[in-house]
Amino acid sequence: MPTPSGSGTTDPTPTRPAADASGPEPAAEGAEGPVLPEPRPGGAGYPAVFAVREFRAVFLAHLLSMLGEVVCGIALSVLVYRVTGSPLLSALAFAFALLPYVIGGTLLSAVADRYPARRVLVVCDLISAGCVAVMVVPGMPVGLLLVLRCIPAAVSPVFSGTRAATLGDILGKGDLFVLGRSVIRLTAQGAQLAGFAAGGLLLAAVSPRAVLAITAASFVASALVLRLGTRRRPARTDGRRGALLGDSLGGMRQLFAVPRIRALFLLNWVPPTFVVMSEALMTPYSDGLGLGSTGLGLLMCGMPIGAIISETLAGTLLGPAGRARLTLVVAVVCMLPSLGYVFEPSFGWALALQVATGCGMAYSLGLDQWFMAAVPEELRGRAMTVMTAGLMTAQGLGMAVAGAVAEAAPVYLVVTGAGVCGTVCSLLAVALVRRGTARPGAAGNMG
Repeated sequence: MPTPSGSGTTDPTPTRPAADASGPEPAAEGAEGPVLPEPRPGGAGYPAVFAVREFRAVFLAHLLSMLGEVVCGIALSVLVYRVTGSPLLSALAFAFALLPYVIGGTLLSAVADRYPARRVLVVCDLISAGCVAVMVVPGMPVGLLLVLRCIPAAVSPVFSGTRAATLGDILGKGDLFVLGRSVIRLTAQGAQLAGFAAGGLLLAAVSPRAVLAITAASFVASALVLRLGTRRRPARTDGRRGALLGDSLGGMRQLFAVPRIRALFLLNWVPPTFVVMSEALMTPYSDGLGLGSTGLGLLMCGMPIGAIISETLAGTLLGPAGRARLTLVVAVVCMLPSLGYVFEPSFGWALALQVATGCGMAYSLGLDQWFMAAVPEELRGRAMTVMTAGLMTAQGLGMAVAGAVAEAAPVYLVVTGAGVCGTVCSLLAVALVRRGTARPGAAGNMG
């Protein structure tokens, strides 16, 4: 368990100060060594994060790209269904946004460290914009539309990993980094809710192709914000040191060879794998309750709402020590609400269980701090890329397993079983983290 804040035990890893709110001058192209953020006086909590000029640019770009990604998924799904009339192909338009994650995260992870971060982020946004722009062309074959959907998904973990690593440069490795990561997650949850609503409204007013054109513009806008609003920093490693594939796989081997990092990867992946199972089965569960589309929509909103509430409260009311103390506990108990499905809850109770499950995702705040302290600087981009790709892949597998089991068993029992299995697996992941912490040289504020 994390050490009480009054014990005097602190994270032994030194933290760098956060970036100055006014923003330093851009670094020269050939600057040697990492560009460290300037000291920023006073302040704590979310307001201190937004006081950093570069973070505001990253936040705005993230909001634009997330809204674009969500709206793109809806518009492409509708377009494919109108062209083919096939529910399967329409569903694949969504699924193809997840499947390539493991490819990009595995084979391209070294990109995050071999090239300047700003360049990587801008190029990834422009690749996404280009692919979506091609989707707008009338008469585009459905197969090509699905392929074009895969390409942004393949670069998405590289983009997310590079951005996460860059937050360490912008905000330092201390509490501002943790809160900055929290803002990114909260934005993703909020953009998901707003994106579904905006996508529906746009599709009611214009054609799917027009919506896709707006989506492409949002990615271009994100690229411009990143290009103009963030500093140029040198790459973390020498891009000439070997083949990209070998560097990516070699970095993964280095990361997984460290027990502490390996355990933190598992703790990041295991709980969400089981948490999403209830969300994946909300459609058949709501159908069994006789709910309409409105009821289903509310149930689907439950988990993101819970995540937004819990992360906001934890980031606002708790300091680093308090969040660290709760991390391992919350990582385990976040699965317990799923056990309530054994009683076949009605709509109101099911919504409450979904919100409660989403609240458990606040354990990521403490986990981010431990992960940042454990990963070497030169592997940070690859580590964040692998973590993102693994998380998305694990969630996709969790959804697939839940759906397959629900073919042979009642939905409420499948969700209950996910709660049981998820609790057991989370306990095992927690045990590995504690064991890794007990090793000499392990970093983190845990007891």
